[in-house]
Order: sequence, then C-alpha cells, then structure tokens
Amino acid sequence: MLRTLRLCYSQCSSIVAASRITFFVQHPILRRHLSSEISEIQPNFTINYLINSCGLSPKGAISASKWFELQSTERADSVLSFLRTHGFSEIQISKIVRSCTQLLNSNPEKTLLPKLEFFRSNGVSREGLGKLLANYPRILSVSLEKQIVPTYKFLRSMISEKNAVSVLRRGSWFIYSKNLVPNLEMLRESGMPLPCISLLLARQPTAFALKPKLLVEVVDRIEQMGFNMQTSTSVHAMCVLLVRFNDSNSVWNRNCEVYKRWGWSEDDVLFAFRRYPFCMNKSETKIASVMDFLVNKMGWPQRSIVKYPTVMGLSMESRIIPRCLVVKVLVLKGLIKEIENVGLSSLLAPAEECFLDKFVFRYIDEVPQLLSVYEGKVEIQDV
Repeated sequence: MLRTLRLCYSQCSSIVAASRITFFVQHPILRRHLSSEISEIQPNFTINYLINSCGLSPKGAISASKWFELQSTERADSVLSFLRTHGFSEIQISKIVRSCTQLLNSNPEKTLLPKLEFFRSNGVSREGLGKLLANYPRILSVSLEKQIVPTYKFLRSMISEKNAVSVLRRGSWFIYSKNLVPNLEMLRESGMPLPCISLLLARQPTAFALKPKLLVEVVDRIEQMGFNMQTSTSVHAMCVLLVRFNDSNSVWNRNCEVYKRWGWSEDDVLFAFRRYPFCMNKSETKIASVMDFLVNKMGWPQRSIVKYPTVMGLSMESRIIPRCLVVKVLVLKGLIKEIENVGLSSLLAPAEECFLDKFVFRYIDEVPQLLSVYEGKVEIQDV
C-alpha cells in the first residue's frame, strides 16, 4: 500500500513539474526571462575559457563569444595542445584564437595538421609558420585543396619556390583575395612582361590585393611619368607608390619639398625618380643628411646628386663618408684638382676592390695614411 502511494506521488509530481515548464515556456514574459538566464550562463562558460585557457583579454573574450559557443572543453584543449606541440607560443595561440575562435571546436588532426604539413613541406620553417599563422590566422579557416594549394601553384608558376614562400609569409591574404586575377590581367594588358610581373609579385605582393581600379591609377601615373612598363625600373616605381598607398601623395609631396629646399626643381625630382625611384621613399632625415654632407661638407653641386640619385640608397657610415673622405684628402694634397672632377657614380658605385685600386692604392706612395683614413683610423687633419 505504501509503495503504491509513493508511485502515485511520483507520477503526480512529474505532471505538476511538466505543467510548470509548459507554463513558463508559454508565458511570453517568463519565457524571455528563462532564455535570458540560459544565454547568460552559456557565454560565461565560453568567456571564462577564452580568458583562462587562451589568454584573451576580457574585452576580447566577450567580443569573440558573441559569434562563438564553446561545444567541448576537451575538443578545445586538444586544439590548444596541438598548437603548443607544433611550436606556437602562447602569444601566437592567443592571436590565432582571437581571430579564428571557431577553431576551438575543430578536430586539429583533420583541419589543422594538413595545412601545417603543407607549409612545412614547402619550405616554411617551424618558427616562420608560427609567425605566418599568428599574423594571418584566417588562412586556417580556408580550404587547403580549393584555395591554399591552387594559390601556391599559381605563385610557383610565376616565381621561384623561395620567393613563393616569401610571398605567402608576407601576405597570406593572397589565398583569399578576389583581386589577384583581375590585377594580373590588367598588368599584362598594360604591356608589363611576365618577368616584371613576377618581380612585382616578389617585391610588393600587396599590389595584387588592391582593388583593380586603384592599381590602374598607379599604372597610369607611372606611365605619365615616362616609365617603360617593360622594364624593371617601372616595377621599382610602382613599389614606391604602392607603399602605404593612401599616403603615397603626402610622402611624395613631402619629399619633393625636401629636395626643393636643396635647389631641385620639379623636373629635377622627376628626372631623379626615373633614374632611381627609391629616392622618393627615403625619410626626410636621410635625404637631408646625405645632401648636407655632399653639398655643404664635401662641396659637390646639388646637380651632381640629381644625376646620381642612387646615392640616397647607400649607407652613410659604410660607403658614402669613408670614400668621400679619401677624395677629400686627395683634393687637399693636390692629387685631384677639384671635387667636381670626381663623379659621384664613379666614386660610390664600384665594388670596394675597384674603389681601393682607383682611389687608395694608386696614391698610397704619396699619401701612406690614405688607407687608414678610409678605415676610419686616422682623421683628415692628421694626414
């Protein structure tokens, strides 16, 4: 009898509980409250995991949890363990998780390992792989067969394996860029040969990520300046104009003003740029220091630099100053009449052995300390 009463009580309790749940679910106000409570509990679990296990900041974890729900700590732990085993640092793991939080719900052996093996088999070092994926974590969310492999094969069809790996290291956006093919076709139509396109690809891969309309503007500007699109110099000019594309006009205008303060005209700037495009991407400090040394301290006319703008790409400490001091001694000793008689290109362009033969060993009998001047061991006034 007692057993029967207990059974009846249990059944009645179940019916009452079910009725309460039905009431809560059907009542709109209580249903919203219940949903709010449930949704509040679940993200807290996800947020805590992202903070405590993945190193995300509270703000970053909250932001990530809006689009992500952790399904299993066991699966997430296996992903983190996998990344650590393959040499990723805690900072790199945090950056990857912050950008690709969904990876925590993946099977690392199926989704991550094939991609890591692909990059490792194509020359990306263990250390380089960590940097690559931390900087471009989105690469882990794209298809290996449909995007990564075809893109790499395309790169290899145009440039060397070493450069292809370098391009991927510096810009894995390549793998998911829709502008690659249109930009490539536009450059071909502009008359740029494949070797020059390959050079641009290796030197400035971000050019191919630009919207085609923007790249067309750069090409038009290069052609208006008088560059031949079939030469490598046009590629160098594009590299200069493409660096921080949105700021290229301000950088150009700033450096124009710097050169003009040293007596250059607009035509001089354009002439120098056509000869050595990289003269326009140097810092104001570098331009001023080279001009001050060559014009004010050495006595070369500013037109000499216009004719040989490559000097802007040379090291002051290791090439410009040591060689110029040798010539300064030769002028002071009367072995060279005037500084203007020495062309900057003939002084600064040759390899060291040729320079020493022409300007040092040739006069070593007259000036025994000339080599010491070149090596920085003796001051000019002590010769």
